Amino acid sequence: MTADRNDPSDPRKGRYTQMASVGFLYPGYSAEDDYPEFERLLGGDVRLHLVHTLMREDAHRVDALLDVGGSDVLGEGARELRARGVDAAVWACTSGSFVFGWEGARAQAERVGAEAGAPASSTSFAFVHALRALGIGRVAIAASYPDDVAEHFVGFLGDAGIDVAAWSGRGIVTAAEVGTLQGADVLDWVAAGDHPDAEAVLVPDTALHSAAILDALEERLGKTVLTANQVSVWEGLRLAGAAGPREGLGTLFRAGAGAGAAAAAEG
Repeated sequence: MTADRNDPSDPRKGRYTQMASVGFLYPGYSAEDDYPEFERLLGGDVRLHLVHTLMREDAHRVDALLDVGGSDVLGEGARELRARGVDAAVWACTSGSFVFGWEGARAQAERVGAEAGAPASSTSFAFVHALRALGIGRVAIAASYPDDVAEHFVGFLGDAGIDVAAWSGRGIVTAAEVGTLQGADVLDWVAAGDHPDAEAVLVPDTALHSAAILDALEERLGKTVLTANQVSVWEGLRLAGAAGPREGLGTLFRAGAGAGAAAAAEG
């Protein structure tokens, strides 16, 4: 854990406080700048550490995703997070976790935790924990992926007991292309993926920039919207014990610590 030394010359302070430190393993380069933006929006009382992991091939294709989430790749990054002394670690990749299936993704997160020396999870489990925390059981999915990859996410959610009212894949093959999508485009696309029976819309790709448009997405749809980078950050803070209520980051963050406790109880 990183110590934040208060200025002893300030009479209001004069003691040490602890700042939560969360580490993220992020595949390649696409929307990694969401993380410093989240840190800024969170108000400066947490530290979000990003380690880029190897992406031998940038492709939303099952075989490539299994390689992206392989233990050799994640182990190297997790050991770097250990060296940074993080309080929690998150494999910030949805497709590179759900393609392993429920048990495979659980084993993957456990390996990351063992190497990082801290509680660990992944974006796929972050979506499940966030939905359970908010009491949401039926969703729509607006996925950037080709359909065959998006179907794996539908199956993963099904294993968690979450009903998918509707889903669509945008068919984008590379994370690099997803990272270029602009906010107005994302708003229209996610709105098109909504369904009247869905309590929330999920947007499962950490290659997508979303930190700056979370409230705009919910205002547009009139319901909860959960994005991959958003739930990844929330999951890390939950594991680090720093999931207090926050404004400007959507319904999930406004729910705060109570939501975090609920998710933890669910496992």
